[in-house]
Amino acid sequence: MPDRPTRPRPRGTRPGQRPSGPRPPRTDPARLAAHEVLTAVRAQDAYTNLVLPAVLRKHGLEGRDAAFVTELASGTIRRQATYDAVLARCASRGLRTLDPPVLDALRLGTHQLLSMRVPAHAAISTTVDLVRAVAHQGAAGFANAVLRKAAQHDLDGWLAELAPDRAGDPVAHDALVHSHPAWVVAELRKALAASRPEDDVADLLAADNVAPGVTLVARPGLATREELPGEPTTFSPFGVHLSGGDPGAVEAVAQGRAGVQDEGSQLVAQALASAELEGRDGRWVDLCAGPGGKSALLAALAAQRGAVLVAHERQPHRAGLVRRNLTLADGTPVPGAGAVLVGDGTRPAFAPGSLDRVLVDAPCTGLGALRRRPEARWRRRAEDLLELVMLQQRLLSASLGLLRPGGVALYATCSPVLAETADVVERTLAQHRDVALVDLAPAFAHVPGSSGPLPGTVQLWPHRHGTDAMFLALLRRQD
Repeated sequence: MPDRPTRPRPRGTRPGQRPSGPRPPRTDPARLAAHEVLTAVRAQDAYTNLVLPAVLRKHGLEGRDAAFVTELASGTIRRQATYDAVLARCASRGLRTLDPPVLDALRLGTHQLLSMRVPAHAAISTTVDLVRAVAHQGAAGFANAVLRKAAQHDLDGWLAELAPDRAGDPVAHDALVHSHPAWVVAELRKALAASRPEDDVADLLAADNVAPGVTLVARPGLATREELPGEPTTFSPFGVHLSGGDPGAVEAVAQGRAGVQDEGSQLVAQALASAELEGRDGRWVDLCAGPGGKSALLAALAAQRGAVLVAHERQPHRAGLVRRNLTLADGTPVPGAGAVLVGDGTRPAFAPGSLDRVLVDAPCTGLGALRRRPEARWRRRAEDLLELVMLQQRLLSASLGLLRPGGVALYATCSPVLAETADVVERTLAQHRDVALVDLAPAFAHVPGSSGPLPGTVQLWPHRHGTDAMFLALLRRQD
């Protein structure tokens, strides 16, 4: 047998003697990477889906290891409230007294114990090593004791022990079982009751905790969905559900002829483009365009009508993302794409009555996209609603003033919350007597269960349609 390579003997030791002092922790790279994701989300307000690729590249993780990190980090963030309740029961002191890196590691360990196919001994030992790496030996002993207690029940057992009775307090029960803030549960219950009173909010909350697959969109005139790998989407004529792999490796995506886009967002662009319009139809505007996925699809659709889409975005860095989405890999613009303007959407630089179609994809709480943005549920507060609703009202009112008589504006939010959807539309109609709500039901007849909280509006749902919870309302300026 070949000799084993020899290592230099540590200074101050005799042959055969082990060095004194604690052994350095052997930290699993995948778990360390997941911990870095949680740190960035907590300390830097990063977005999980945006920080993950950089962390994976840093640690050289691919394939199964990358998938493990993605599930470990995203799943831990989704189920944070549930795991914190378990940890609070198992810890000898309050969670708020723990160093944040230690608490993040405990959450990762709890997710492995309760929601992943990781043996308990492996979940505990690797988490203890992780705590040694990010904190100190004393914290490692504490983590070992806490996780051993957490391993005494499975997830169902802990929920049965910790969750309030649903009959007595349904909001508190669902908040803990499905790991949503109580105020979010209450708002989603009201929204679902207004559109789908026969549905149980638990189905919606459970859908929020299932990571969505990747959906691609073929931009008309540039690509067909037949050339994209995957199964065709159920409702959008442009999309496919990617079965696996890196979407950036798909040729059409790499060239900018296709992109990654939720099916609900595809339906938003299609709804505006397919609205009936008499007379001139050449000037389209995406008023809140960042990051530009809908703009790219709208521009491609506009080109088929001989129209031009102008993208408008308030934040310069998001306007840069829009420009990137509206540019093909060879540097040429997506057909139908016009200028990308930076400015305040409540005071846009367009002449009154000059536009034919306007998309107002308004800033919102994002509570309809919790599948893709797991951290959003912990960042939003109930008090955010008032400021957002006032902005939504101003944006929609501004867009209506830009329309020519007969022109249409599509108001869309990635939130089903009634204050951001039906309430905004009703106030707008009351304030603009020359505006009428257009019935979207015929255009969405192929999407069962999509009726919105107001007659003629549309509300999509993750648990029903497999899309983000997009709200759509089409308004026409009267002669």
